[in-house]
This record gives sequence, structure tokens and C-alpha cells, in this order.
Amino acid sequence: MRVFIACESSGAVRRAFRARGHDAWSCDLLPADDGSEHHIQGDALIAAEFGVQKRGEYCSIPWDLMIAHPPCTHLAVSGARWFPEKRASGEQQAAIEFFLALARMPIPRIAIENPVCIMSSAWREPDQVIQPWQFGHGETKATCLWLKGLPHLVPTKVVPGRIPRVHLMPPSEDRWKLRSETYQGIAEAMADQWGDYADLVTQMEAA
Repeated sequence: MRVFIACESSGAVRRAFRARGHDAWSCDLLPADDGSEHHIQGDALIAAEFGVQKRGEYCSIPWDLMIAHPPCTHLAVSGARWFPEKRASGEQQAAIEFFLALARMPIPRIAIENPVCIMSSAWREPDQVIQPWQFGHGETKATCLWLKGLPHLVPTKVVPGRIPRVHLMPPSEDRWKLRSETYQGIAEAMADQWGDYADLVTQMEAA
């Protein structure tokens, strides 16, 4: 199965899917943190629509599944105090339009991930809200999932501990990047559950 992970430089979700035999690619304006050759550095909207660029050309093989992590800087309600400035500058509207452009890609199965944000009112309520402690990490970080053609993620390992690690991070130049990385347990759940589901649906459609 061909899997596209939009707006990911860490490679966490890409590696989880590739470990299970899927042709998974990440894409971001930044280079891959792990230096992987299975990363597209560029515009996620172009890569989502046209595929992997090889020798200066984009292949036309469509994606079967897209998991997108659009930037939340101008969307997350945790930054609501700056919303008037973001609206005035047009940054918030641009972020909304980018989010919706990903959601409307002609890909049969899509999951878009973001923290609690204004897309609940600007578009629609998320299909599911998950927490790291449901997937083996004793921390809190409410993560919203907007789904198309995919089932809800089922918790894999509920553990004790409700530490708001993300909110306790000290200021640093890469704090924004560390805050946005996908937890390993969640990445593996996506690869296991959505990978198996998409494969099953594809087999049924081909039968």
C-alpha cells in the first residue's frame, strides 16, 4: 500500500508503516530528521496530488492512504490570545485553507491530525480525540483526528500517568518541533490498524 505522510520531518509515522511493508513516504518543507531517502522535501499539496518526484518528474501512481499533520501554529486554541493578530495578518485563514486543501485531496483514506483547534468550528468536529496514555505513554496531549474512509483508532496500551509533558517543555529554538512529533505508540497504532484496514478494503474491492 502507498502511504503519504504530509507535514512530517521526524519520520515517526513513515518508519512505522515501512516497518510493516508499506511503501510509505513523508513530506515536509524541512529535510527528514533521519536523512531517509523516503522523504519528499517540498510542498505537501503537490506531493499529495502528484506523488513522488523522481528525476525531476512526479509519478502518477495514486496514494492509498494519507496521514497529514498540518501546522497548528495559527489554529490551536492554546494560542487563542493571538488570534486577532493572526486573523488580521491573514495567517490564520491561510492555515485553514491549507488544512482544508489536504482534507479534500482525492485520496480514498485520509486522517488529519491536530491539537484542539479552530477547525472544529471552521470546518467540522473531529471524528475522534485520542491521548498518548491510551497508547503506552503516560502523558496528556489531546490529539484530534478528522477521518475519511478510516475507522477510529483503538487504544493499544492504557497506562497510568497524566503528565502534560508538552506544556512543561522549557523554551528553546526547536520547542515547536518537539511539541509536534507523533508519539511512537500512536504511530505504531496507525500503521497496525489503518494499514491492515486499508489492505483488507483494497482486497475486498479487488475481489
